[in-house]
Amino acid sequence: MSARTILAVGSIAIDWLELPDGRERETLGGSATYFLLAASRFAPVHVVGIVGSDFPEAGMHLFKKHAANLDDLQVTHGKTFRWGGRYHGDWESRTTLFTELGVFETFRPALSPVNRKCDVIFLGNIQPSLQLDVLDQSENHGRVVVCDTMNLWIETTKDDLLKVLQLTDILLLNEQEASLLTGVSDLEEAVSAIQELGPSQVVVKRGSMGSFLVTGSEKTHIGAFPVKTVSDPTGAGDSFAGGFVGDLARGESIVEALMAGSAVASFCVEGFGVEGLIKIEEDELTHRINAIREKSL
Repeated sequence: MSARTILAVGSIAIDWLELPDGRERETLGGSATYFLLAASRFAPVHVVGIVGSDFPEAGMHLFKKHAANLDDLQVTHGKTFRWGGRYHGDWESRTTLFTELGVFETFRPALSPVNRKCDVIFLGNIQPSLQLDVLDQSENHGRVVVCDTMNLWIETTKDDLLKVLQLTDILLLNEQEASLLTGVSDLEEAVSAIQELGPSQVVVKRGSMGSFLVTGSEKTHIGAFPVKTVSDPTGAGDSFAGGFVGDLARGESIVEALMAGSAVASFCVEGFGVEGLIKIEEDELTHRINAIREKSL
């Protein structure tokens, strides 16, 4: 059986990263970028996004190489979205140095006829109003919708986010976000409250501790692959989502797909920017998925 097609909407950025070991430089970033490089290993990905006229040629080459369809990648005169971050000694907490929206500030997704019919929709971590734009244009009523979000949208655009959740099948978030979204401190109670908002399945991301899936009243823990040295944590969540959604679109069960997501995320943190994802070797990916399976089941 051929893999289902994924429609992915998210940010495409040029990041400036400052890491605790002294490395600091520019790199390709954005939720759609990390997701594409992860998901395209498993299934065809159609990208919805926007870049400016300053977007590097190497970045465009990467998108052309890994995306199955770029009809809805808008290239507009102006500056590509830029974000700068400085990580602290724990390699997890970080300070945002700057955010320059550029052409992303006026971005409005416009789906081509072929992308209106995609089987799986991934709503990357962007404004809920843009996520809604994509869902409103989708004509596939049998679609599977996977949504990612963050504290910023919960705090500033919760009404729009709640509309998105009503149309979402699987929600990805962390423990803090689950509590903020529901106002409930107990995690299991928070997840139950989230399911009442729309998503029938909730994936709680726990970083190096793995993740767990809640379907109905059943909870399944998924382990993480032990990474010896973290090189750069940027994009780990988006890479996790890419591996997960990609494997799900390929036809694997949701539990198997979560293992794939966890394995792909382990590669992401081993390289600067997207380098870890580009260097994934199939044999090592299979090894890591098997190792996570042994820890999880």
